[in-house]
Amino acid sequence: MPDRPEIVCLCGSARFVDELRAANRELTFAGVIVVAPGEAGEVVTAEQKAVLDALHLRKIDLADRVLVVNPGGYVGESTGREIAYARATGKPVSFTEPGLPGDRG
Repeated sequence: MPDRPEIVCLCGSARFVDELRAANRELTFAGVIVVAPGEAGEVVTAEQKAVLDALHLRKIDLADRVLVVNPGGYVGESTGREIAYARATGKPVSFTEPGLPGDRG
């Protein structure tokens, strides 16, 4: 048995807040430590977005793997950068809807 639970970092567009919350809940009840995108609940400035984007990369660093929440196969620009970063650092990346056009492989 591992000395700690698996850590999964969720990535995905802020437009999928309900889906991100559902994935968080499902993983948490499965005994996984979940790190997720920050929720602003309002429009953020460009400076705030830059802070959130940089912070999310550090969350990826903490994780054992990344799960991309991509309903309909959608992967936006920021999520695409996060996927590329995760892969460049050797983190396994999976998708809630793999094999769809938005799955940038």
